[in-house]
Amino acid sequence: MTVRVSRELVVDASPEDVWAFIADPAERAGAISVVDSYDLHGDGAATWHVEIPVPMVRSTIAVETEEVERDPPRHVKFVGRSKAFRVTGEHTVEPTDDGRTRLRNEFVIDGSLPGVERFFERNFEAEFDNLKAALEEALDA
Repeated sequence: MTVRVSRELVVDASPEDVWAFIADPAERAGAISVVDSYDLHGDGAATWHVEIPVPMVRSTIAVETEEVERDPPRHVKFVGRSKAFRVTGEHTVEPTDDGRTRLRNEFVIDGSLPGVERFFERNFEAEFDNLKAALEEALDA
């Protein structure tokens, strides 16, 4: 089973400021509540140590992530691979007509273990809220 979710945010900030946040692998990982910790490897690559409460998962899962598309300051796409799931995330930054910025987000999860897709499907709305809060906090800093 594959889960695909998308959501867009509109914020009072410049596209450049939104890009600075969303193009940073540390900011992306830090905004996700199930990422317990992460290691940055450069060139947009990172290892996320993910903790999800599903049967058959008793420890953190190492998810090797890498950027597969990058078109500054407009679009970044990453892929994360692990034994439990594969995630693809895309973020597109667009100016709006009223001087704000739209951030379009899409995630696709392909689970390899029972319960992984359902967990993400149930929790994606909260994860988008976390992303928005982290973005707004970074913009206020």
